This record gives sequence, C-alpha cells and structure tokens, in this order.
Amino acid sequence: MGAVGSGDGRRGLSQGWAGWVARMDRHQVPVYVGAILAGVLVGLAAPAAAPALETAINPVLAALLYVTFLQVPGRELVRSLRAGRFLGAVLVVNFVVVPVVVAVMYPALPADQGVRLGVLLVLLAPCVDYVIVFSRLAGARSDRLLAATPLLLVVQMLLLPVFLFLFMGPALADVVEPGPFAEAFVVLIVVPLALAWLTQGWAARRAAGERFAAAAGTLMVPLMVATLLVVVASQVPKLGGGVATVLAVVPFYVVFLVVMALLGAAVARAFRLDPASGRAVVFTGATRNSLVVLPLALALPDALAVAAVVIVAQTLVEVVGMVAYVRAVPRLVPAAGS
Repeated sequence: MGAVGSGDGRRGLSQGWAGWVARMDRHQVPVYVGAILAGVLVGLAAPAAAPALETAINPVLAALLYVTFLQVPGRELVRSLRAGRFLGAVLVVNFVVVPVVVAVMYPALPADQGVRLGVLLVLLAPCVDYVIVFSRLAGARSDRLLAATPLLLVVQMLLLPVFLFLFMGPALADVVEPGPFAEAFVVLIVVPLALAWLTQGWAARRAAGERFAAAAGTLMVPLMVATLLVVVASQVPKLGGGVATVLAVVPFYVVFLVVMALLGAAVARAFRLDPASGRAVVFTGATRNSLVVLPLALALPDALAVAAVVIVAQTLVEVVGMVAYVRAVPRLVPAAGS
C-alpha cells in the first residue's frame, strides 16, 4: 500500500511540476518581470541578506547556462557555426555597430567614472542567456543564437578590455584584469558547456540519461527566475543615496534599445538573411550580457562599486524592453510574403 501511494505521489508531483512549468513557459515575460519586482522587494525588506545572495549569483547563473546549452546537441552546434552570413551579421552588429552607438552616447553619460564603466561593461557585451528565450517568443532563429553563444562570449572576452582602453584610457582599463574574465569564462561557459555535452552523451546511451536531460530542460524558466531575483535582490541594497545617479542612465538604455532595433534590422537586410534569422540578429544586437558581466563589476574597487548597480539597472530596463521587442520585432522584420 505504502509503495503504491509513493509511486502515485511521485507521478502526481511529476505531472504537477510539468503543468507548472508549462504555465511558466506560456507566460515567461510577466514571470520575469515578477521575478525582478520580487527581487526589489527582497532587497528592500532584507538588505542584510545581500552578501549571501551575491555569492549565489555565479552558481545560479552557471546552472542556467548549463540547461541553456543542453537545449542544442553538439552536432547542431557545429552545423550552426557554418552559417557564415548569419554569424557575420551577428559579429558585425555586436562588435562594430554597437561600439559605434556607444561611442556616440558616451560623451553625454554622467561624469561619474563608476557609472561610465558600468555602462560600458554592460552595453559592449552581447547577451548569451535570456536572449534565447525572448528571440524564440518572437519567432527568431533562437537555435542559431544558442549555437553562437560560446563564440560570442569568447569574442567579447577578448575585445572588452580593448574597448575599455579605447573609451576610458589605460588607467581604468587596467582595473578589469584578465583574471576575472578568465574565471567567468571557465565557470560560466566552459564548465556548463562541457557538462551539457557530457549529459547529451549520457542521454544518447542510457534511458536514465535521457530522463535526466529532459528533466533538466524543464528548469530553464525557473532558473532564469532565480537568477533575476538573486541578482536584483543582492544589488538593490547598494543603491543607498545613489538612486538619482543610476536613474540618470536609464534614458540611455531606452535609447539603445530603440536604436539597435532599427540598426539590427538594417544589418540583417544587408546580409540578406531570412526573416527568422534577421529577427535573431535584432535581438542579439539589443540584448546585453548583464548577468555575466556583473561578477566582473562586483570585483571592482569600492570607488567604482556603483558600476554593479548600473548594470542591474540595465537588466531592469532590458527585460521590460523585451516585452515590446517580442511584439515589435516581427513587424520590423516581417515573415516572407506578409
């Protein structure tokens, strides 16, 4: 009797979890906005928990990227990286167009060096996580973006110190040392990617591995929720009296989203991409790598501590902006024949 009851309970729990995840999948945008608001409330109500929450950022983010990488088989990764025109468009929009846009905005940014460094860190680094989710909602080739994720991260790790030097000079570029970049690359990309490939191999050979991979795949949205909540809750207490300083950069983030929608679509047309791939280019040009560069900002000296909060502010603006993008990008890059 007891064994039967346990089995029924496990099946019921499994069905309940599947139903809950399915509901979260259908309502991802409001779920993410809710996670951010919950993070704000937690940060305000329990500021003493901020240090512990901050230490949780990298583990939660690594888990999120693991389940993200798990979504595409290794053989598909190699195949997608052969999509020359698409990859060319992705690299041009992120590492040519975006730096030019940031260069135009830069002189108008607040003079505070920490604020400027935070803006540069976040705007010059293309997203490698939730861009997959939002682009998929807009009918973009999210699989190609997913396959390009390791390449995007390697290129931004190599170029970000160069861009910082060009914008701010050697004194501040030296603050971002190679060590934190290497650590972020290993912890957030190499390890999750290797584990994802090992899991795929296990799933191909064993039924238990297949079940594990399927179960892990259901964690994408819950892990994104956890990441957003932890990041926001850990940084809100740091605002203190600097709310006005942080709010001053919000208009720049909004302008960036608007401008990059138009320029991303122009790049997609220039590379003669199909509509779904073109939408993916728009999304990758607009979404930034706030969650991955945040650990770099957290390692900065106290005099530049505001950079981390500036980066979190970009996350808040961007997630709300993605609500508009999901609706606007299919109109900006319409399907063939529409």
